[in-house]
Amino acid sequence: MSARLRILSAGPGVTLQDEGRRGFLRYGVTPAGPMDADSFLAATRAAGASAAIEVSLGGVEIAAEEGEIGLAVCGGNFDVRLDGRPLPGACALTLAPGARLALRAGPSGAWAYVAPLGRFDLPMILGSLATHTRSGLGGLEGRALAAGDALGVLEPRVGPGEPMALHAPWLGAASQEFRILFGPQQNHFANETLAKFLASPWRLSARSDRMAYRLEGPKLAHRSGHDIVSDGLAMGAIQIPGDGAPLVLMADRQPTGGYPKIAHVIGADLAALAQMRPGEELRFAAVSLEEAVAARRARARALAEGLRLEPITPELTSELLLERNLVGGVVGDFNLPE
Repeated sequence: MSARLRILSAGPGVTLQDEGRRGFLRYGVTPAGPMDADSFLAATRAAGASAAIEVSLGGVEIAAEEGEIGLAVCGGNFDVRLDGRPLPGACALTLAPGARLALRAGPSGAWAYVAPLGRFDLPMILGSLATHTRSGLGGLEGRALAAGDALGVLEPRVGPGEPMALHAPWLGAASQEFRILFGPQQNHFANETLAKFLASPWRLSARSDRMAYRLEGPKLAHRSGHDIVSDGLAMGAIQIPGDGAPLVLMADRQPTGGYPKIAHVIGADLAALAQMRPGEELRFAAVSLEEAVAARRARARALAEGLRLEPITPELTSELLLERNLVGGVVGDFNLPE
């Protein structure tokens, strides 16, 4: 049994992602994978899936073909609508043929995930479906999704009869301060520069993408040149290139790089950082290795707790009251003047 998800419209940067292409960095192959791993895990765990459509600020509109398909949605505070009906940004639903699910940029957040209750009928590349568009690997022909694309779903299952809200204990609130560990090349910067890095507000540049988030703010000077012998890069590494503007490396980062790394964003804060939008302001706070490990362990405990689905409580608005037609008639004993 199979069905299809049809892409009716898609903004730039909408791709298929799974947890990433692991074990190939030594061959120069980037892992790719989700920008916000926490939201991705919420959607895929709720769906019992291993891959999801990653939706950028440009949004996406999806329809089902050849049968009903259950979907789980999670991510930033997006505007999610099923046939025009507003839904929570984290929810589970069944998409019937002829119905339309639309995700558009909402008040906050940069990425959202749509996971099917089933598995995408696409070949694995080096053991993964993760799309890395720069090298043309994974996903659908190694590229971003576009209007007209059809994604086969094998063994599709239906979701709840009525959409339900999705809650995951590891999904934290939005943040504008992110914890970092200095190094491994902080000795390439004077103490005054390290202090400036922490004290300064930074703004996310419009030139940011899945490869790196570029920060705007004061220029950070190197002690003696901006070149080092290239070494391995982890997600969250903060490079300082020759122009002094920090680059926070993200899911599509290159495997190695030759700019000094002043610090790394700790793993527990990467999901919240990924949800920042261009133009938003952020700061960094230095923590100890012990604090970083404690944060990672707290996230692991939250991930072990599991998910829950709850009925959606509609927001009480005048439009809702009019739709419900609460007044069906008036009965009473009135003394009206003649």
